[in-house]
Amino acid sequence: MTARQIGKARLEVIVTDITTLRVDAIVNAANSSLLGGGGVDGAIHRAAGPELLDECRTLHGCATGDAKITKGYRLPARHVIHAVGPIWHGGTQNEDALLASCYRRGIELCHANRLVSITFPAISTGVYHFPPDRAAKIAVKTVVDALPSAPGVTQVIFCCFSAPSGELHQKVLDTFGSPCAQ
Repeated sequence: MTARQIGKARLEVIVTDITTLRVDAIVNAANSSLLGGGGVDGAIHRAAGPELLDECRTLHGCATGDAKITKGYRLPARHVIHAVGPIWHGGTQNEDALLASCYRRGIELCHANRLVSITFPAISTGVYHFPPDRAAKIAVKTVVDALPSAPGVTQVIFCCFSAPSGELHQKVLDTFGSPCAQ
């Protein structure tokens, strides 16, 4: 897949296990309790070890559309940003705005904590049933729009769990910026 340069930031799409990436922060598609679950959330908690759950207990949950940051513990990533995406209800309950807020909050937390690299999963597209094509458009556009307010963020990875999800994200990303030399 082709990386794109947008301002100072390099954006790319990959299909791999998010828990293996060595970046400043990986984003966890968390539930509002922040105490672990299935899918990406469960995989991140398992890979990080029990210390992550211990720290998450001190955060007292998180509202849908918001995000909170913890250490990465046993992960190669230094931090985990826990973003609570919306459950899809047909688009009638502000789902688009709530999903966009997850991505924006991820970039804001990177900026606030002086982090330069972040990896996002396809938030809400698993058990929360957000339509994958719609989610990809929201994810990429929101990140591109948020980057000018976070000039220190120089690497953004959209880490997808499947090739079809990766293709959807790449198609949207290709409409922004200029291709990077590989």
